[in-house]
Amino acid sequence: MTKRIKQLSILFFILVLPSLIYVFLAQGVHKHKPLPYLGEYDVVNGDTIQHTVSDYSFTNQYGEIITQDSLLGNIVVVDFFFTTCGSICPEMSNQMMVVQERFRGMDDIKILSHTVNPKNDSVEVLATYAKEYGAIKGKWHFVTGKKEDLYKMGVNSYLIPTQEDVLAPGGFLHSEMFVLIDKEQHIRGFFDGTNSNQVNDLINAVKFLKLYKKPS
Repeated sequence: MTKRIKQLSILFFILVLPSLIYVFLAQGVHKHKPLPYLGEYDVVNGDTIQHTVSDYSFTNQYGEIITQDSLLGNIVVVDFFFTTCGSICPEMSNQMMVVQERFRGMDDIKILSHTVNPKNDSVEVLATYAKEYGAIKGKWHFVTGKKEDLYKMGVNSYLIPTQEDVLAPGGFLHSEMFVLIDKEQHIRGFFDGTNSNQVNDLINAVKFLKLYKKPS
């Protein structure tokens, strides 16, 4: 009887357990539709060329230069904020803390938060703000740069509004959206960074991208 039980246990681990793991992952990660590629695309010689994030060069809270090449090969969650924002930014940063904590220790997942008020948000100011929200060095980058470059990235690359606006709270207009960028710098989703349910959807989408293998 003991030998029989042992044989059944071995068969369970070989045949059944992998299927159970797959079902668990499928329910937790793949319960949403496959992630689309967002933005305009071109067709060149029959091949579809998807919208890609443009080159950039910004400075983070440690005075380090962050470029497109720096984050190539990583899944990146992007947002825009400013440190003196008293409306949606604190909630966005709180929700981004949730994202960071969920993927703590996963080196291929980064967060890139751009200021829309570089005149005020110096490297030193960003460092203080980053510390307040527990940003992990090398994982969550708060970046500044030339205003026109930051705004251009928001509108042209990430397809969200970023601009000065005297009618907006704090004098700056920016989106509440978290933008999900895959390892090839394509936009794969927009998620409301003030909505915990949508942030959970973002977390599931990141899981999907981690498991997804691009067809060769």
